[in-house]
Amino acid sequence: MIDLYTAATPNGWKASITLEELGLPYEVKAIDISAGAQKEDWFLKINPNGRIPAIVDRDNGDFAVFESGALMIYLAEKTGKLLPSDVKGRSQVIQWLMFQMGGIGPMMGQANVFYRYFPEKIQAAIDRYQAESSRLFGVLDGQLKDNEYLAGDYSIADIANFSWVRIHEWSGVDIEPFAHLQRWLGAISERPAVIAGLNVPYNLEERMAAQKENEEDFKEKARKMLVTKNS
Repeated sequence: MIDLYTAATPNGWKASITLEELGLPYEVKAIDISAGAQKEDWFLKINPNGRIPAIVDRDNGDFAVFESGALMIYLAEKTGKLLPSDVKGRSQVIQWLMFQMGGIGPMMGQANVFYRYFPEKIQAAIDRYQAESSRLFGVLDGQLKDNEYLAGDYSIADIANFSWVRIHEWSGVDIEPFAHLQRWLGAISERPAVIAGLNVPYNLEERMAAQKENEEDFKEKARKMLVTKNS
């Protein structure tokens, strides 16, 4: 059994979708990042960096794994799925996983901050991060032009990039110019394991509707997290 410490964010979905795709039994431990639960001492023993997601593999001596990319590789290697065993195939998947970790995630994250969360509109910053996110989408689109998935068969690289690219509207980045990227997004979004993983730890859209939260409420919580360094 695996304990999954997570929240309804792109990085959180990377972990839950991977677990669902691999068919591994896991128990969800929802972390309230808006309250700073990820900064509490008990969680820092699992992830010293105080971020979600993280897992504890009870079947491997309560082994803890943090950083979403490292977590995905660990789970793929544990099961022998979603990551090729040959050197070249493995490298290709990890290259596209690192592309998300080092490019898509950070650039879209900053686009979110300046486009959605900061009370001041710093247009130069908004333009910079939206433009770079769009450029990276173009790289993905180019790879997907002649490939169904990013690195051969469906893999953790696809899960990682999908989990972020799917929120492109929140970052204010249009994907209309990228037909191959749109095709890929649509195909992955229909996978049963992906649908299940996106509802962990809860269905974000339903939760917000039930709480009658509007966009400004959500953005205000994000601003507070930025100020208090609790994100």
